[in-house]
Amino acid sequence: MTEAKKVVKKAAVDNSGEPTLWETFTKGIWKENGIFVMVLGLCPALAVTSTFEGAFGMGILVVLVLSMTNTSVSLIRKLVPDTVRIPVYVIIIATEVTILKMLVDAFAPALANELGVFIALITVNCVVFGRAESFASKNSVPKALLDGIGVGLGFGLSLSMIGFFREFLGTGTIILGRTLPLGFEYTLFESLGLSKYAFTILVKSPGAFLVIGIILAVITASKQAKGVKK
Repeated sequence: MTEAKKVVKKAAVDNSGEPTLWETFTKGIWKENGIFVMVLGLCPALAVTSTFEGAFGMGILVVLVLSMTNTSVSLIRKLVPDTVRIPVYVIIIATEVTILKMLVDAFAPALANELGVFIALITVNCVVFGRAESFASKNSVPKALLDGIGVGLGFGLSLSMIGFFREFLGTGTIILGRTLPLGFEYTLFESLGLSKYAFTILVKSPGAFLVIGIILAVITASKQAKGVKK
C-alpha cells in the first residue's frame, strides 16, 4: 500500500519536479479550497447562499472571473514591474468583473437582482486576488488557467453546498428556475411536506454562520479521525 502511494505521488509531478497540469487543476477543488480549507472569501459565502440557485450562480461567476483574471495576469506577468503589479492586477480584475456584470445584467437579470452588489464585489474577493498574486503571476498561461478553473470550481461547489443546506433545511424546498435562466421551474421535496419542519433561521443572516461552522466542524473532525487512524 505504501509503495502504491509513492508511485501515485511520483506520477503527480513531471520530470522537473513541478506539479502536473492535472494536479494544478484538482488541488483548488479540495486541497486548497477557498472556503473550507483556506477560509477565504467568506463575504459571498455569508451573503448570497440563502438560496441554492443564488449560491450556484455566484459560483459560476467566480469560475469565469478566476479563469479570465488568471489567464490575463499570466500573459502579462513578464511585462509588469514589481512596483506596480498590485494596481495592475486590481485594474485587470475590476475590468473583467465589470464586463461580466454587464453581461449578467443583460442576459440574466433575475440572477443580477438576486446577487445585487455582490457581483461587483468579486473584484475585492481575496480568493481572486490571491490566486493572481500567488500563482498566475509566477506560472505559464495553461497552468494559470487550470488553477483558476480548479479554484473557482472548489469555491463554487462550497457555495452551492452551503446554499443547498440553508435553503433545504431552512424552507424544506429547493426551487430551480427562479433565478438562473434554466428555462424551467421545478420544486423539489415540496410534495413531501417538509416545509413545516424547516429551521427558518438558516435562511436568515445567522444561518450562514451556523451552516459554515457545522461543515467546518465535520471536516475538521474527519481530518482528526484520519490522523488518529494513521
